[in-house]
Amino acid sequence: MDDLFDISPPIDSTEAARQDSLLAPRFYTTDFDAMDKIDVSSVRSSWDQLMNEFREDVNKGHFERTGSFSDAVAALPEPLRVEFLDFLISSVTAEFSGCVLYNEIAKNVENPDVKELMRFMARDEARHASFINHSLKDFNLGVDLNRLKREKKYTFFSPKFIFYATYLSEKIGYARYISIYRQLERHPEYRFHPIFLWFERWCNDEFRHGEAFALIMRADPKLITGANRLWIRFFLLAVYATMYVRDHRRPVMHAAMGLDPRGYDYQVFDITSAISKQIFPFTLDTDHPEFRRLLEKLRLVMEDIELAKQRGGVMGALSRGIGSVKAGVLFLRLYIRPVIHHDLPHDVRLAPSW
Repeated sequence: MDDLFDISPPIDSTEAARQDSLLAPRFYTTDFDAMDKIDVSSVRSSWDQLMNEFREDVNKGHFERTGSFSDAVAALPEPLRVEFLDFLISSVTAEFSGCVLYNEIAKNVENPDVKELMRFMARDEARHASFINHSLKDFNLGVDLNRLKREKKYTFFSPKFIFYATYLSEKIGYARYISIYRQLERHPEYRFHPIFLWFERWCNDEFRHGEAFALIMRADPKLITGANRLWIRFFLLAVYATMYVRDHRRPVMHAAMGLDPRGYDYQVFDITSAISKQIFPFTLDTDHPEFRRLLEKLRLVMEDIELAKQRGGVMGALSRGIGSVKAGVLFLRLYIRPVIHHDLPHDVRLAPSW
């Protein structure tokens, strides 16, 4: 198992961002020739409507900072500062990962529909990454995005895996940000940093990106039928499990926002499941007591693996190996649990109404 990066000051934020781990955001590349063959003619009306939304660029002037950003830094106690930096570094890596992928696809395809979409999404993700990076600089940190692009390890995903993973990443990103925004809208006394004020319109960008991938998948029905349903189940579980484990490693940050990580995560799962009904023929039964019991056991095993890594030596390596086997078994038990089937809607498009 890859090393998890440590966010203990002093920190090289670029080095932290470039590390690969099971929980850290990754950089991806794909089969550009296959991407070039995408045909959205069967969803042309919805596609053109979505492209017009991208062209309107409603968030063009949204990501402008105020003096309150740098003022907020001094007010953060050290434990909260450490976890908040972890959150920012992970977020800037994820946003820049999307920017790099979308830019590379746009550069390597001739398909006008795909090229235009990828340029729009790269534009949005670049804004997000830059906005977060400036917040890191308030802490006298910052991720060298050019170095990150050169040195970060790239993972090859076939186009269909890009569709599943990126669709879920964008939609769960919306669910995460809107849940935090609504919580702090109700309880502004928990808003310990002004960046959260930008989350509502920010996450609408994420929602719109997910809509594009939903249309691409609807245009090619085989992506959501047959054996590919097994891959959909895998990516749903992988995204949920990764979020659950990672969020429990930021207890101070969640407490500062008045959130319990477990309750927050299941709220995000509920929103993501409701959204994903637009394109996936089933959702995971995340409310079932057995699902929750197994996911919590997986989290505890992942904690044991991290402790074993920190311990090092032969016994640490042995413990990590045993833990990895346990984690694999738990993931499999979660994977084979019954899912909740439903009919797909006639119209795939959704509005960000949460």
